[in-house]
Amino acid sequence: MKLIHAAALALAMCSGGAAAQEYSFKFQSSDPAGNPNFEFQKGWTELVAERSGGAVEIELLPVGSVVEYNETLDAVAAGILDGQICDSSYWAGKDPAFGLISNPVGAWSDPEQMIDFVENGGGKEIMQELLGSYGLHFIGVSTPGLEAFVSRVPLDGVDDLQGVKMRSPEGPIANVFAAAGASPVNLPSSEVFTSLDKGVVDAADYSVFSVNQQQGLNDVAPHPVYPGFHSLPLVEVSMNKAKWDALPEDIQTMLEETVKEFQQTQLAGNRAADEAALAEAEDNPDITVHNWSEEERAKFRELGVAEWERIAGESPAAQQVFDTLTAYLQEKDLLQ
Repeated sequence: MKLIHAAALALAMCSGGAAAQEYSFKFQSSDPAGNPNFEFQKGWTELVAERSGGAVEIELLPVGSVVEYNETLDAVAAGILDGQICDSSYWAGKDPAFGLISNPVGAWSDPEQMIDFVENGGGKEIMQELLGSYGLHFIGVSTPGLEAFVSRVPLDGVDDLQGVKMRSPEGPIANVFAAAGASPVNLPSSEVFTSLDKGVVDAADYSVFSVNQQQGLNDVAPHPVYPGFHSLPLVEVSMNKAKWDALPEDIQTMLEETVKEFQQTQLAGNRAADEAALAEAEDNPDITVHNWSEEERAKFRELGVAEWERIAGESPAAQQVFDTLTAYLQEKDLLQ
């Protein structure tokens, strides 16, 4: 059915001649050129061109090309850019609801959980309302995946975090780790490897497993936790609402469907990279990979709830995120 729909859409768009080049958009990513996630995003723009028979062209620009990474929402609202592919937590300064929905610390143990929440658990409607108040339309969601955790010391559950000195960004993530008994330290990413190697910190919130392995973090901190348990960013694909509303319904549908395909391609690609890196790490007798039980993940998630509740008190929209998120997690038996 998808092939038939795509063929019919391409035929309809191409049959009018002048309509074949009718829609041209400029999007900016929060990722740099050459980054694997940027390449997945470019794949989406190529898929859009293919499915539309060339009628819809999206130029994807790397981070910082037109505005800074945390300014694209305003640029899209003003029409300077037509759209964006960005981590939604960048807009937390506008409303803490963005930060809470984009990366609720400890909520997710698998990317599919977050995606199901967005697509079927009320998250999409909240994103539409939040972005709509700034003149944007939410097309769909993706993610680079669940971050792993690197550690010099064995970590098999929440109790093992007690007294662990760890690198963490300031804010909600640091607050939850502190509640677990760890001692968060704010260090730039450029200092993570050296700080672990020299024992300045015991552990670090850094990146996905494949990146950690590639950069040698698992060699100097040989007790990684995988899959991770603390951080999974929501990456939004959104565009100027007036320009979205001006599109024919079949093009809107095509954009939504291709974002979903891009999402699945990115998940599969990053998962394959993680699995290859995991196999490499497990072949190294000096590295021990730790996989937390569902019970321990739920314990950490419960610590996160207190931080989510604090954020919820900062705005009505954040309270709506909290209520919707916790209801979803309870329904799925993911909260203790």
